[in-house]
Amino acid sequence: MPLISVRTSCPAPPAATVDALLLDLSARVARHLGKPEAYVMTAFEADVPMTFAGSRDEPVCYLELKSVGGFSPATTAAVSADLCGLIEASLGVPPQRTYIEFGAAEGYLWGWNGRTFG
Repeated sequence: MPLISVRTSCPAPPAATVDALLLDLSARVARHLGKPEAYVMTAFEADVPMTFAGSRDEPVCYLELKSVGGFSPATTAAVSADLCGLIEASLGVPPQRTYIEFGAAEGYLWGWNGRTFG
Protein backbone atom coordinates (compact mmCIF):
# COMPACT_ATOMS: atom_id res chain seq x y z
CA MET A 1 0.00 0.00 0.00
CA PRO A 2 2.86 2.46 0.29
CA LEU A 3 3.63 4.24 -2.97
CA ILE A 4 6.81 6.24 -3.48
CA SER A 5 6.97 8.33 -6.62
CA VAL A 6 10.08 10.23 -7.70
CA ARG A 7 10.07 13.11 -10.19
CA THR A 8 13.28 14.87 -11.10
CA SER A 9 14.63 17.41 -13.53
CA CYS A 10 17.73 15.24 -13.94
CA PRO A 11 18.29 13.40 -17.20
CA ALA A 12 17.31 9.75 -17.06
CA PRO A 13 20.18 7.65 -15.72
CA PRO A 14 20.92 4.23 -17.22
CA ALA A 15 18.12 1.67 -16.75
CA ALA A 16 20.23 -0.35 -14.31
CA THR A 17 20.67 2.73 -12.11
CA VAL A 18 16.92 3.40 -12.11
CA ASP A 19 16.17 -0.25 -11.30
CA ALA A 20 18.64 -0.21 -8.39
CA LEU A 21 17.18 3.07 -7.07
CA LEU A 22 13.60 1.75 -7.22
CA LEU A 23 14.52 -1.48 -5.45
CA ASP A 24 16.44 0.45 -2.79
CA LEU A 25 13.50 2.83 -2.28
CA SER A 26 11.12 -0.12 -1.97
CA ALA A 27 13.21 -1.79 0.74
CA ARG A 28 13.76 1.44 2.66
CA VAL A 29 10.11 2.46 2.62
CA ALA A 30 9.02 -1.00 3.79
CA ARG A 31 11.56 -0.91 6.61
CA HIS A 32 10.73 2.63 7.76
CA LEU A 33 6.97 2.11 7.68
CA GLY A 34 6.98 -1.44 9.00
CA LYS A 35 5.06 -2.66 5.95
CA PRO A 36 5.63 -5.83 3.90
CA GLU A 37 7.69 -4.96 0.84
CA ALA A 38 5.23 -7.07 -1.17
CA TYR A 39 2.82 -4.10 -0.95
CA VAL A 40 5.27 -1.29 -1.80
CA MET A 41 5.02 0.35 -5.24
CA THR A 42 7.72 2.62 -6.69
CA ALA A 43 7.73 4.97 -9.70
CA PHE A 44 10.39 7.13 -11.33
CA GLU A 45 10.15 9.96 -13.85
CA ALA A 46 13.18 11.89 -15.13
CA ASP A 47 13.60 14.90 -17.42
CA VAL A 48 10.61 16.65 -15.84
CA PRO A 49 10.65 20.42 -16.46
CA MET A 50 10.92 21.77 -12.90
CA THR A 51 12.08 24.84 -11.03
CA PHE A 52 13.05 25.38 -7.43
CA ALA A 53 13.88 28.68 -5.74
CA GLY A 54 13.42 30.43 -9.07
CA SER A 55 16.05 28.30 -10.78
CA ARG A 56 15.92 25.75 -13.58
CA ASP A 57 19.70 25.52 -13.81
CA GLU A 58 20.27 23.18 -10.87
CA PRO A 59 18.78 19.70 -10.44
CA VAL A 60 15.63 19.32 -8.38
CA CYS A 61 13.66 16.34 -7.09
CA TYR A 62 10.14 15.80 -5.73
CA LEU A 63 9.22 12.62 -3.87
CA GLU A 64 5.70 11.70 -2.91
CA LEU A 65 5.20 8.97 -0.31
CA LYS A 66 1.65 7.80 0.34
CA SER A 67 0.64 5.12 2.79
CA VAL A 68 -2.21 3.76 4.84
CA GLY A 69 -0.77 4.21 8.33
CA GLY A 70 2.85 4.08 9.35
CA PHE A 71 3.51 7.82 9.65
CA SER A 72 4.56 9.64 12.80
CA PRO A 73 6.69 12.76 13.26
CA ALA A 74 9.71 10.59 14.10
CA THR A 75 9.12 8.31 11.11
CA THR A 76 8.75 11.11 8.58
CA ALA A 77 11.90 12.82 9.91
CA ALA A 78 13.87 9.58 9.57
CA VAL A 79 12.47 8.87 6.10
CA SER A 80 13.27 12.41 4.96
CA ALA A 81 16.89 12.19 6.09
CA ASP A 82 17.34 8.71 4.61
CA LEU A 83 15.71 9.36 1.24
CA CYS A 84 17.33 12.77 0.74
CA GLY A 85 20.70 11.07 1.22
CA LEU A 86 19.77 8.32 -1.24
CA ILE A 87 18.59 10.81 -3.87
CA GLU A 88 21.79 12.83 -3.51
CA ALA A 89 23.94 9.71 -3.85
CA SER A 90 21.93 8.27 -6.76
CA LEU A 91 20.98 11.36 -8.77
CA GLY A 92 23.23 14.13 -7.46
CA VAL A 93 20.32 16.27 -6.25
CA PRO A 94 21.26 17.95 -2.96
CA PRO A 95 18.83 17.65 -0.04
CA GLN A 96 18.15 21.39 -0.10
CA ARG A 97 16.69 20.95 -3.62
CA THR A 98 14.51 17.95 -2.71
CA TYR A 99 10.97 18.02 -1.39
CA ILE A 100 9.17 15.01 0.06
CA GLU A 101 5.41 15.04 0.47
CA PHE A 102 3.98 12.50 2.92
CA GLY A 103 0.37 11.59 2.29
CA ALA A 104 -1.59 9.53 4.81
CA ALA A 105 -4.59 7.74 3.34
CA GLU A 106 -7.50 6.13 5.11
CA GLY A 107 -7.75 2.42 4.36
CA TYR A 108 -11.12 2.81 2.66
CA LEU A 109 -9.54 5.33 0.23
CA TRP A 110 -6.84 2.89 -0.97
CA GLY A 111 -7.93 0.13 -3.34
CA TRP A 112 -6.12 -3.04 -4.31
CA ASN A 113 -7.08 -6.40 -5.73
CA GLY A 114 -10.73 -5.44 -6.17
CA ARG A 115 -11.23 -4.22 -2.62
CA THR A 116 -9.90 -1.60 -0.20
CA PHE A 117 -7.72 -1.70 2.90
CA GLY A 118 -10.51 -0.25 5.07
